Amino acid sequence: MSSEPSHYSAIAIDGPAASGKSTVARELAARLGLIMVNSGEMYRAVTLAVLDAGVAPEDQALVAALAETLDLGCAVENGCTRIQVGGRHPGDALRSDEVNAAVSRVAAVPEVRKLLVSVQRGLLAQGDLVMEGRDIGSVVFPTTPYKIYIEASQEVRRQRRAAEGQVDEVDARDRQDSERKASPLVVAEGAAVIDSSDLNIEQVVEAVITVLGDRGWFDRSS
Repeated sequence: MSSEPSHYSAIAIDGPAASGKSTVARELAARLGLIMVNSGEMYRAVTLAVLDAGVAPEDQALVAALAETLDLGCAVENGCTRIQVGGRHPGDALRSDEVNAAVSRVAAVPEVRKLLVSVQRGLLAQGDLVMEGRDIGSVVFPTTPYKIYIEASQEVRRQRRAAEGQVDEVDARDRQDSERKASPLVVAEGAAVIDSSDLNIEQVVEAVITVLGDRGWFDRSS
């Protein structure tokens, strides 16, 4: 396992689909002047490439082989990372229903996770990060003390998905993400758990900042 550079730190925000972790991470990064990393966008980019190539998402061998051929990069724009495939961001297609339906199967491929975890860890060389995903505190940055797990009820998350105009079933995503053998969705050891079901984004961000303060984020040497 790669070690984490000591001169920069990572805030790990994990949680299931539609828990609000991406929006919280974005708001937190803006407030604290950090680089925000959406790890899920990386898995969506690989999934889109798999679908575009006509590869079945459940064919792990072919998915792994295709992933190894992809020219993946990550640019930082306005404080947020944007995944690039062949030097270009894939755009709105990353949020298509087809990608939503397939991303958990592609993300379950061990070779895909190994590839993207390497990309994710490498971003820490650029500065302090807030990174959201499903295995950030458990796998990508397991030694960071700044671990947050954001959850919400399935009904609330279904409503949030519907409000976004998306039709993926969050309970099916939960099951696939939690039961996969490679880096399953778990509450990382030492993570502070925040239930966002009855909170707005500002309230969740404030709760995260309180946790960070209690764990010494603001007392670090510059």
